[in-house]
Amino acid sequence: MALDRIDRRILGILQQDAGLTNQKLAEVIGLSPPACLKRVKRMTDQGYIRRQVVLLDPERIGPLLHIVVEVTMERDRKDLYQRFLGRATAHAVVKQCYQVTGEIDFVLIVVVPTMEAYDQFCDEVLYADDNLRKFRTLVSRFRNKFDTALDVGA
Repeated sequence: MALDRIDRRILGILQQDAGLTNQKLAEVIGLSPPACLKRVKRMTDQGYIRRQVVLLDPERIGPLLHIVVEVTMERDRKDLYQRFLGRATAHAVVKQCYQVTGEIDFVLIVVVPTMEAYDQFCDEVLYADDNLRKFRTLVSRFRNKFDTALDVGA
C-alpha cells in the first residue's frame, strides 16, 4: 500500500522523536488517537518502520573513534564477497557497511573505544580474509554531521 501525505508526515515526525506518545502524535498530525495508532501499526506491519531506537550522544558515553575503512578485494567473486560481508557485518564494531562501485569494493564505518580495539577488529575481520587485497583506514577527527532521518516528502 502506498503512503499518503498523512503517513509521510507521521514518519517525518517519528524520525525526529519516536518517543512521542500516540496521544501527542495524533494531536500534532490532527488525527484521532485510534486513527493515528492504526496508521503507525500498519506502517510497522508493512515494514516502513523497521524499529524504534534511542540515539545516544557519543561524547557522553566516553572516548570513541569513528573510523572509515575502505576495503579492496583481490578477486571479484560473489561467494567471496558474501563471506567477507558475513564476517564484517557480524562484528559489533561495524556500524555501517556499504558495497560500492569504483576502485574499492566496500566502505565500513567502524566505532571503537581505542586503537587497540581497532587493531583487534583488523585481526579478526580484515587480516583474516585471504581475499582482501588492501584496506585504508581513515580516522575521523570530528563528526560534523550525523543524521538518521530519510526524506519522506512530509
